[in-house]
Amino acid sequence: MTADRIAPPVAALFPGSQVREDIDDRLTRALAAATQRVLQGPVVPDIDMTELRRELATFDFAQPRPLEELLDWTIGALEHGTVHMTHPRYFGLFNPPSNFPSQCADRISGAFNPQLASSGSSPAPVAIEQHVIRALAQRAGLPAESAGHFTTSGSEANYTALICALTRADTRFADEGVRAFDGPVAMYTSRECQPAWHKIVHQAGIGRAALKLIATDGTGCMDVRALAEQIREDRRRGVVPVLISATAGTTGAGMVDPLEPCASVARECNIWYHVDAAWGGAALCSERLRGELEGIELADSLTIDAHKWLATTMGCGMFITREPAILSEAFRVGAEFMPSSATSIDPYLNTVQWSRRFMGLRLFLSLAAAGWEGYAAHVERAQQVIDCAKQRLAAKGWSIANDSRLAVLCVRPPAGFPPIREIARKVLASGRAWVAVAKLEGREVVRICATHGEITIADVEELVAALEATR
Repeated sequence: MTADRIAPPVAALFPGSQVREDIDDRLTRALAAATQRVLQGPVVPDIDMTELRRELATFDFAQPRPLEELLDWTIGALEHGTVHMTHPRYFGLFNPPSNFPSQCADRISGAFNPQLASSGSSPAPVAIEQHVIRALAQRAGLPAESAGHFTTSGSEANYTALICALTRADTRFADEGVRAFDGPVAMYTSRECQPAWHKIVHQAGIGRAALKLIATDGTGCMDVRALAEQIREDRRRGVVPVLISATAGTTGAGMVDPLEPCASVARECNIWYHVDAAWGGAALCSERLRGELEGIELADSLTIDAHKWLATTMGCGMFITREPAILSEAFRVGAEFMPSSATSIDPYLNTVQWSRRFMGLRLFLSLAAAGWEGYAAHVERAQQVIDCAKQRLAAKGWSIANDSRLAVLCVRPPAGFPPIREIARKVLASGRAWVAVAKLEGREVVRICATHGEITIADVEELVAALEATR
């Protein structure tokens, strides 16, 4: 049976060029206006969730609605229904507002929608991403042959490191899994590590008991002697160590583990050495701060999240390794249907992902627009913000709990203030700023992080005033 005609495209999904242009222009203006309103409003959500759920119930998708109406509704929901990480008084987690070049990258990527699984189907995008990965590897001091790829998150990158470590530890792992090892396997990281490691060991099939959390030295950094002793004890009991992960910029306090000593332990024990620099890796851009990461060049692999301190749009992680052959072996697969050059640079052959977005364009445009010098100024400015907050809070009697140059400040109040969690609750309830509660060496602290690239002294003073008002 043959058809004499094909129905026209669905206009709501594929409108004509003029309609697209008009809506695109309208959206640009609406987003700019919403951004200005956010800057004048509270940092925290002020939405009526009962009303939102009532409105959501009307979306039964039985009847189409005008896209313009839907865009306005969505902007309103996000404007009032999210913590505004785009607000300069968001001193919270590692979630900065995105820089403008990376926003442009998302629009370009969305328009062309390349499938980055294969260099056969997307030769230019794959080459662009590889160029950026090599540039970051070189910046970190890794060998010229180093390789890697973009990931959806730091968690995916850290998972990739564990899979590579297991693959190198025993060639039979790829086919036999953990049954290839003579005993239970283990990986080692600080007790101040990113908590995603608990999920990663589960996901990798080695079990949560395989995650060995090493004591810290009193400052929030991993105790290298405790690390070496734990490995010796584990080997005595028949455990097979496979990975050491040092953290360069802990979530709670921005501390950097002793990277060179950790590398020495890894070499002595013949264990894969990974550095989780998801936040702190941005310091590589700055000659002034690069010394904070001394020893990162000794790593077998790195995690760096561009959507953190490098301020691209979500999510834009990176996995970089000096062992590209191990990476390829870890994710080797045969797929005759792929339009591939069958080389190791094809992302489907060296990542856990298959279908994937053109994530690397976000960092490519940002780096190309600002250069290393511009990014150095960006990260150094964040440290200036923290120094400003530290100075003002110390003058009012607050004690400084951490010693980090990676734009994270942990403080405790003087006498007369409520408990830490109550301080944070009151600050958030005021809407004047956003801070977090963290633990450092077992004690709670108010955590302040300079994530926004446009924070001013006035914003710092408003933060200090909001903290002081909780007394």
